[in-house]
Amino acid sequence: MFDVRMTPEWNRWIAALAAPLHGRNRWRLQTVLLGILFASGRRTVSSWWRAARVGSLFRSYYYFVDAVGRKVMPIASALFLIVTEHIQDDSRPFDLHVIDDTPTKRFGPDVQGAGYHHNPTPGPAGSKFLYGHNWVVLARLVRHSQFGLISFPLIGLLYVRKKEIPSLPEKLGIVFRTKLDLAAEQIRWLGSKWKICSKPIWVVLDGFYAKKEVFQAARESMIVLVTRIRWDSKVFDLPPKLKPGQKRGRGGPRKYGKRIVMANKAVNAQGWTRIEVLTTEGRKVAKHYKSFQATMPGISGPVRIVLLREEDRSWRAIMCSDPNVQVDWIIQASTDRWGIEQSFHDLKEAEGIEEVQLRRYHANVGALNLNLWAHTLTELWAWHKNATELVHRQASPWDDPNRRPSHADRRKSLKQEIMQSEYNRLDISAALRKRIQPFIELLQLRVA
Repeated sequence: MFDVRMTPEWNRWIAALAAPLHGRNRWRLQTVLLGILFASGRRTVSSWWRAARVGSLFRSYYYFVDAVGRKVMPIASALFLIVTEHIQDDSRPFDLHVIDDTPTKRFGPDVQGAGYHHNPTPGPAGSKFLYGHNWVVLARLVRHSQFGLISFPLIGLLYVRKKEIPSLPEKLGIVFRTKLDLAAEQIRWLGSKWKICSKPIWVVLDGFYAKKEVFQAARESMIVLVTRIRWDSKVFDLPPKLKPGQKRGRGGPRKYGKRIVMANKAVNAQGWTRIEVLTTEGRKVAKHYKSFQATMPGISGPVRIVLLREEDRSWRAIMCSDPNVQVDWIIQASTDRWGIEQSFHDLKEAEGIEEVQLRRYHANVGALNLNLWAHTLTELWAWHKNATELVHRQASPWDDPNRRPSHADRRKSLKQEIMQSEYNRLDISAALRKRIQPFIELLQLRVA
C-alpha cells in the first residue's frame, strides 16, 4: 500500500470528508486522493491505482469510487464547511458562488450517461459536438490578495439527455432532469447552508440558467442571483402606482408596466456611468453602465437590470434578483463568473478529468467529484502561501516572474512538500544527507 503521509492540513480535511462514508471504506479516501495527486501520464483511474500502489486490491477501490458517487452531497457538505472555515473573504459583503456546465470527452462503448453535447471549445477541427458527459458544477469564488480570483469547485452533477435515460439500468433509478433542475438542486443545497455562512449568499450564472426554475429555487432559499440575460428579453417598467383616492379597475393589480426595449437604451449615448472592475488576474479595467429597476415574466417582484458597455462599445444585459444592491457589486460578480472557466481549464489540463476511462454511472460521478475536491484542497493548502513558496522560476528564466502561480504550480509545490517531509522522516545520518541532497532535490523536481 501507499505509505506516504500527507500534510497535517490534508489529513484533517480528508478525515472530515470521509466522515459521511461507511466505516469500512472511509480509510480508502486518503489513498485515492494520494493516487490522484501523484498519478503521471494519462490520468486514468488505473493510473491512480498504480501511483497509490493498491495492487491486487484494485477491484475494491473501483467499488469505492462508485460508493463516493452515491454520497456526493454529504461529502460536499463537509467540504463546504472546510472552505467556509478556512477562507475569509473581506473583499465583498457576501459569499459569491457560481454555477456553470462543462462537457468531458469519453471514449468506448457502453459508457453510462454519455451522449452528444455541444462542444464549447471546437478547436482547429471545428467539431460542434462531442461525445461524453456533461457536468453542472457549483463552485465558490474568492478573491486572493495576491493571486486574484480563485475558484473552489464544490460539487458536480451529471446531466443525462432524455434520450439516453432508457439505456441506463433501471436499478439505478435515474430519472431525467434538465440542467435547470440540477442547478436548482444545487441552489437549494446551498441555501440549506445559510446558518454556516456569516454573509448573504450570491450565485452568479450563465445566461442559459436565467429561467423560472432557477429563480424559484433561489427565492425559496433566499439567495441573490446575478445572471446575464438576452438582449431582447421581455423587460417591463415597474407597474404604475395608484394616485391618492384613485380606485383600481376590474381585475387584479397590474404586474408589469410599459415594455422596455433595452437596445434603445443601449444605443443612446447619454446616461452612461464609468466604473472600474477587477479582472480575474486582479487588473483594473474601465467599463460603462446604465441601471434601472424593472419586472420580468416568471420573476415575482422587481429586479435590477444593468446594461454594461465594453471597450469595443458592444453591450450586454445583466439581471440581479435583488433590486436594492449596489450596481458595482453586480458588475463585479458578473465579471468574476469567468473564474470557473479557469478551473475547468485546470481540471482538464492538470487533473485530467477527461481521461478517467470509467463506464458505470456512479463511478463517473465519484471520479469527477474526487477530482473537484482534490483541486479545491490543493487551492486551500496554497491559500496562505506566497508566490515564492509555490513556484521557483530559476529553471525558466524566460518566464514572467510576476505571473501568478498556476494551479499546476500549486500542485507541484504540494507534491514536493510531501516528498520532502517523507525524506526528512528517514533515519539518515547528517553526512549522508548532505551528500545526497542534490540528488533528492532533482528527484523531487522530476516526480512533481
